[in-house]
Amino acid sequence: MRKIIIAIDGFSSCGKSTMAKALARNIGYLYFDSGAMYRAVALFCMKNELIKGDNIDKEALLACIKDINITFEVDPETKNSITFLNGKNVEHEIRSLEVSQFVSKIAAIDFVREEMVNRQREMGKAKGIVMDGRDIGTTVFPNAELKVFVTASAEVRAQRRYDELTARGDKADFNEILENVLQRDHIDQTREISPLKRADDALLLDNSNLTREEQMNWLIEQFNKLTQEC
Repeated sequence: MRKIIIAIDGFSSCGKSTMAKALARNIGYLYFDSGAMYRAVALFCMKNELIKGDNIDKEALLACIKDINITFEVDPETKNSITFLNGKNVEHEIRSLEVSQFVSKIAAIDFVREEMVNRQREMGKAKGIVMDGRDIGTTVFPNAELKVFVTASAEVRAQRRYDELTARGDKADFNEILENVLQRDHIDQTREISPLKRADDALLLDNSNLTREEQMNWLIEQFNKLTQEC
């Protein structure tokens, strides 16, 4: 069975990462969360005081972007991917609403995007990977064999984010989350560098009313069509 690259793009809070992780486990592929990379950069900026109010010190960020070391490890118990920033486990920190408020702005910076895309392409050279994000099928891996574009209503996505935060014990306000979702949609779709859009050859998956099992069955079906020998 030949190995391929699977690119899963779509709007924020569509469950892309959960879906991609589960798919990778099911088919024995490596999983990489491109969004976690931008979240890690945002967290780095916050911790190093490169964000003042709504302004990002781009000159200072440019000077140290090469030194921001982002790696992934697999949790031996959950088999999920864990994000490390300069050797520290930041998986929980990067999922906070505070980081979410800045990640789209960080991801829209040209030199940040260029650096992360180069790193992501290195990860995919051997194929046999599942990667999710905003521009994986359009910019990072335009020749990926399987591309999926995921969408759902803003309200459904906000509710999922709310449930995720409260399940972790974090304080959350639905209206604030919904506003953040809509703001991120606007920034992602209108940014000058690699805007969020569906690749011409991407399969559309609206998961507003699908269970995780239904999603997985659909993904496995698409994967098998491409990889199984005739």
